[in-house]
Amino acid sequence: MFESAAARRTNLPMNKHDPGGPEAVVRYGDNEITILKQGLFVRCAVSGEQISLDELKYWSVDLQEAYRGPAEATQRLVKKP
Repeated sequence: MFESAAARRTNLPMNKHDPGGPEAVVRYGDNEITILKQGLFVRCAVSGEQISLDELKYWSVDLQEAYRGPAEATQRLVKKP
């Protein structure tokens, strides 16, 4: 059966704050990111939480992974006893 246009629209994210939607694929550079696949968010390598691309400020170039904030970045990069 065919879906109506209205039914298809209900499956799409409404805006950047909508928890649904595709995950972006990103290459992390020294002071910039390159979006390889469009999406609304990336995942924190430590917590697994979604990070909106607009809010992404912490990442590792060497490990090519994103972090929610400075605490997660430090936790990932510093070995704890």
